[in-house]
Amino acid sequence: MLKAVFFDLDGTLLPMNQDEFVKQYFSDMSKRFASLGYDPKKFQKTIWEAIGEEVKNDGSRMNVDVFWDYFASVFGEESRKDNDVFDDYYRTDFQYVKDICGYSPRSKEIVTMLREHGCKVVLATNPIFPQIATDSRIRWAGMEPGDFDIVTYMENTGLTKPNLEYYRYLLDKAGVKPEECIMVGNDVEEDMIASELGMKVFLVNYFIISRTDKDLSIYPTGDLDDLKKFLEKEMCQ
Repeated sequence: MLKAVFFDLDGTLLPMNQDEFVKQYFSDMSKRFASLGYDPKKFQKTIWEAIGEEVKNDGSRMNVDVFWDYFASVFGEESRKDNDVFDDYYRTDFQYVKDICGYSPRSKEIVTMLREHGCKVVLATNPIFPQIATDSRIRWAGMEPGDFDIVTYMENTGLTKPNLEYYRYLLDKAGVKPEECIMVGNDVEEDMIASELGMKVFLVNYFIISRTDKDLSIYPTGDLDDLKKFLEKEMCQ
């Protein structure tokens, strides 16, 4: 019996070309911080390295603490005060990045359908960025954070994808077994890995990310219309 569906956000519920998104996102953010004296190249390099530290996190600390400890190790403890600048950037300039993202009303329809059926809906977006940024992207996709039973942010999670412990953490938090869940995403390595725990998976094919030559035909695959049909069938079993 299907009890929960886990969703990726970027490239899944929120259509986007990740490379274009990241390029615009990081370019705009580094320009904002350049006005404070941060060298743009060093700033972007440090952000990527801090994210790398989050990916290595074993759950012993929240990802936000891992991020800021690394950022401050490069730019000095006084840089922690610029957390307010990050927040202001996400409230203002970041909102224009929406223009390079797509939109599908099907995302909201699917989430609503699952909730009406009594399924738990979990937003298993990689928790490497702050809540304010993730909540914005949820709204760009036509939904509200409250449409999900669980959302992972850097502030409330100490693990990341593709670590299987991230999925075990969410299964425990949702109170469900792997065989009662489906993971939906567009990233083969980060999302489809949930199948190793016994979860069913569905690969959204708008913007597939695959870093290897793995055979993708082993996964149920399709667009959001196909996903809706797939989930309807699963709910009837």
